[in-house]
Amino acid sequence: MQELYSIAISPSQDIISEVKEMKEKLNSEVGWFNSIHSWAHISINQFLASEAELETVKTELMAICDPLQPFEVTFNDFGTYPKNGAFFIAPDAASTASLKILMNQIHDSLQVDTEFKNNEPHISIARRLTPEKLESAKRLFPTVNLHYWCDSVVIRKFSSEKKQFDIVVEFKFKERVGLTI
Repeated sequence: MQELYSIAISPSQDIISEVKEMKEKLNSEVGWFNSIHSWAHISINQFLASEAELETVKTELMAICDPLQPFEVTFNDFGTYPKNGAFFIAPDAASTASLKILMNQIHDSLQVDTEFKNNEPHISIARRLTPEKLESAKRLFPTVNLHYWCDSVVIRKFSSEKKQFDIVVEFKFKERVGLTI
């Protein structure tokens, strides 16, 4: 049987906590919203896989991540996708470039058919907000400045009970000198 999985970049625990606080503050201001309980992450893709197919994906991700060197990521802006009511934290230009290289390398190297591919790195705060609630979010959060060391990629499995993804395996970059993305 196939299950739904996601490949993502999971930020530091400090950033996960800060984003959780932002979501709680936004909830107090505008009420419940989609993705309120989702832990901070940068989505790369989603795919369906059997256990055997998942093992192949793990092998491929290990080969991709093994030679990579960790890099610093800065998120210093908020953005919106008004079409789907998304409010998110955006990386700076240098971080966007590094994250896109990593994301494209994963997109280009994996053999699994994906249900969804993300090409714009961001950390979602909320989804499906009305235009009025998007404006409230922008007023509530005028500035942001988050930094962390990107040193891994994770596979997450969708939990039908929680209606969220849970991390099932992490692929650490090896920190070898001279190998960068």
